[in-house]
Amino acid sequence: MEPHHDGSPLYVSNQSPALGEWVQVRLRVPHTLGEPRAVRVRSNPDREPRFSEATLLSTAAGWDWWQAEILIENPVHGYRWVVRTGDGHDLWINARGVFDTETLDSEDFKLTSHPAPPRWASGTVLYQILPDRFARSAAASQREAPDWAIPAEWDDEVELEQPARSQQFFGGDLDGITLHLDHLEKLGVSALYLTPIFAGRSNHRYDASNFDAVDPLLGGDEALVRLVEAAHARGLRVLGDLTSNHSGDAHDWFVAAHRHPEAIESDFYHWLDDEQETYASWLGVPSLPKLNWNSPELRRRFIEGDDSIVAKWLKPPFALDGWRIDVANMTGRLADQDLNADVRRTIRRTMIDVNPDTLLVAESTNDASIDFQGDGWHGAMTYANFTRPLWGWLSEPGTPAGGGLGMNMSTMPTYTGQQFYRAHRQFSAGFPWQTRLATMNALDTHDTPRFATHALPGVIPVALGMSMTLPGIPVVFAGDEFGLTGIDGEHSRTPMPWERADEAGERIDLYATLIGLRRTHSSLNGGGMRWLHVGDDVLVYAREDEFETILMVAARADFDVRLHADAVGGVQSATRLFGSAALSTDEDGIRLSGDGPAFAVWQLAGVAL
Repeated sequence: MEPHHDGSPLYVSNQSPALGEWVQVRLRVPHTLGEPRAVRVRSNPDREPRFSEATLLSTAAGWDWWQAEILIENPVHGYRWVVRTGDGHDLWINARGVFDTETLDSEDFKLTSHPAPPRWASGTVLYQILPDRFARSAAASQREAPDWAIPAEWDDEVELEQPARSQQFFGGDLDGITLHLDHLEKLGVSALYLTPIFAGRSNHRYDASNFDAVDPLLGGDEALVRLVEAAHARGLRVLGDLTSNHSGDAHDWFVAAHRHPEAIESDFYHWLDDEQETYASWLGVPSLPKLNWNSPELRRRFIEGDDSIVAKWLKPPFALDGWRIDVANMTGRLADQDLNADVRRTIRRTMIDVNPDTLLVAESTNDASIDFQGDGWHGAMTYANFTRPLWGWLSEPGTPAGGGLGMNMSTMPTYTGQQFYRAHRQFSAGFPWQTRLATMNALDTHDTPRFATHALPGVIPVALGMSMTLPGIPVVFAGDEFGLTGIDGEHSRTPMPWERADEAGERIDLYATLIGLRRTHSSLNGGGMRWLHVGDDVLVYAREDEFETILMVAARADFDVRLHADAVGGVQSATRLFGSAALSTDEDGIRLSGDGPAFAVWQLAGVAL
């Protein structure tokens, strides 16, 4: 057992302090460590270290609770704990763990005075939909396919070669989504994330031709209003998707400016010659010209103020509940320019002015922490802290590292449970706690292979259970609950096989059960997080708040684990919530055992916090 602190209410008195406020922070120290000589908090205001003495607050079931006060002096206030043990050695406790040497400032715990995410963010289960592949309404079949499209029947195979890879058109629309809200309500998800709904010249629509109107192929503006109203009536929120890094080359702005230096839209893009013939684009793809955020007019039209695109779709009658921002990591960045912070802060201010109860999440495929300190994006759609480590632990050796998994190698690395733990903690450590709670835990997305394609036998409940119970927003990519597979991002964009709903009933029930578990228990929606056992094949962790303690075991093989009697503090009884693993207690501690792969969850009673 180790000393523990995190950003949850058990350990921090105020999750959203203002500058100049005092905050009480608490550290949990096990008696097995011995009696400390001193416990201090080391803050770093204005980059100059400052120490606060902690006092013993209480003792319960093998743990001492120490408390100190810190003054919030910067918008992002970093701090760590230092415990001088009875034998005179120092332990440094930060967001990455417990160390016997001094640690990095970048891995300190962080409190931010920036406006907090909406309260509903930490309890969200997100369902991702690519509109072309979800469902067709009756009206969809009456619409004529656009000139760029290669029409397909709903049960056709997804084509992997260009041009069909980007242009195969199945014709799903927004009213089709509305028709299937019963399914989403049965699953228990709480929010929908729609990939782009603006017209483009591809099936994915990330090459927007405009941001001012919903694609008529999806039913137009009226269909979005119908979908959002129907979703809200069921208690579901709806997020849209914006590309802040680029537009499409058929976008009105680009068409006006291309080869026309005199156009007002000329400064919206990065031109590489005086004639404005050539231009910077996303990864050199000509159809995705890169936006130039030095332009005041671009900011006014797109992200700044009540008349901007960002604002328009959050206001009635559309009333979206937030945005997911595509390619946020590259937005505003080119060579010696870096306007990323300006862009994300402007988007955040606009959203707060229009509706402060909206969520702003953003794509950043690798180490996202530098851009996610609470000043702009609420949380990250990233792969480094959960998706890639999970695939390393629970997918077949030699699994191809395709699409948004983002590994610069042909196959995924194979991880032990120890390596999953280290990678997960390393990439989560840089986030403030509130950011971590709004960061996505995705098994897969529209940019990756489907997890089920390469999963080890029997581990789907393990992977899904971890996504639902670790801190963050679980993400279900539409079709995962049907057991769909796919070898890369485009291949994973399979039309929903609605005719197989009965056949997929067991998998759908699994998803509904674990989503229900997540949404029912308060500690899984903002409670603290402690690792209790880390082995090559089995991980044990607890989520805790003032109301409950929930214990999880995730195993890819048979397991038999003993926890110290005080690991979760005075357990009197355990109620099984999921799984078939065994839990027993005696004077020596807690024993967890079972056949793997397995995921199991218990609610513990009699725990002293």
